[in-house]
Amino acid sequence: MPLLLDALYLLALAVLSPWLVWRAVATGRYRRDLAAKLLGRVHVPNPDRKPVAWFHGVSVGEIHLLATVVKAFRQRHPDWLVVVSSTTDTGLAEARKLPGVAVIAYPFDFSWAVGAALDAVKPSLVVLAEGEMWPNFLHAAKRRDIPVAVVNARMSPRSFSRLRRLAGPARRLMFRHVDAFAVQSADYADRLRQLGVGAGKLTVTGSVKYDGATGDRDTPKARELRRLLLSGGRQPPEGLAPQGADAPRSESKFLVWVAGSTHAPEESIVLDVFAKLRAPFPHLRLILVPRHPDRFAEVAQLIERSGLPFARRSQVTAPLAEMPALVLLDTVGELGAAWGLADVGYTGGSLDGQRGGQSMIEPAGYGVPTLFGPHVWNFRDAANRLIEAGGAVMVQDAAELERELAKLLEDAGRRERMGEAARKLVREQQGATDRTLDVLDRVIGW
Repeated sequence: MPLLLDALYLLALAVLSPWLVWRAVATGRYRRDLAAKLLGRVHVPNPDRKPVAWFHGVSVGEIHLLATVVKAFRQRHPDWLVVVSSTTDTGLAEARKLPGVAVIAYPFDFSWAVGAALDAVKPSLVVLAEGEMWPNFLHAAKRRDIPVAVVNARMSPRSFSRLRRLAGPARRLMFRHVDAFAVQSADYADRLRQLGVGAGKLTVTGSVKYDGATGDRDTPKARELRRLLLSGGRQPPEGLAPQGADAPRSESKFLVWVAGSTHAPEESIVLDVFAKLRAPFPHLRLILVPRHPDRFAEVAQLIERSGLPFARRSQVTAPLAEMPALVLLDTVGELGAAWGLADVGYTGGSLDGQRGGQSMIEPAGYGVPTLFGPHVWNFRDAANRLIEAGGAVMVQDAAELERELAKLLEDAGRRERMGEAARKLVREQQGATDRTLDVLDRVIGW
């Protein structure tokens, strides 16, 4: 099987190589850590020969959720060495911010690369975030008797449908190489059972992302962002109704709308809605945060064409005299700080039907009343819970986004009630990290 997979991977690489070369030249991606990714050449110093736990998250979002698990694991197992890997450059940059861990690039799923990496790291435990299961890696770990656990595991309807089409023996073989699944919800666990995962491997722990949603609006990052963007005016007001011709104005007050983790064409939708709401809500400000850093320049050009006055966060090095209408947050790792400034929120990847939504748990933890589109299958449980609790609103299209956002902007009491409901739900759902560590302890026999 590994040889067959290697051949298929090489064929895919040959077909995609022109596009990959173009992407590498245009964006700078795929150039770094090539020896580690293609050949598994990684180095993890371990002079004391401690047992090693290897945690892997594909990109920034997974590294953020693993940060909570890694911190708790190190507290529970201080005698272990922790290694964190990621696939993307931005994920690796975030991983390097974690204290007390070694960081490596995750190898491509060629048999020689994963084998070399596992032999170099010599893990006593491998922990994969959410659903990052590659067959050659799992096969190589099994051959070396290395236990593998998937934490914060999920199985979206789209992934479920795709895996059901995979031949039963191949599917069962892949899942057989995983020793335990710490699953976000009972629905996800049921789908994994239908795909052939034994019930004894499944534990419903809840989502670790609730534990990572601290809700602290006074972190150093939030204070710095507030100082740079909002120090030219007072903090966001208790509430502002639409301004009529004779209504009093208070130019030093802002209402901040954060549109986080957006994808194309959501930036165009958000800009259009914002432009329409500026007249009735002149104190409204927008912080726009694209999901992928390689689109920052593209989104900046889109904003320029809109004619809206804006600043790029990467170019703001001193406090602004007054916050412009729009700030493009073109930095990595500051979305949490931006949620700490928000009065209302929108979570992206949810209007185009392609991506299944981005997490609405983090803004909920900050008490941000949040809007999102109907395509949230990646976070269906969290979305449903927030809607039922009265902490979020699902909108069907751009027109409904505009209407619901206007209702929130003009009703401070509703914003406060929704924010408190969201925060309360997050607090009630916390505890998944401890339950996840219990699963890992069973895997390592601790």
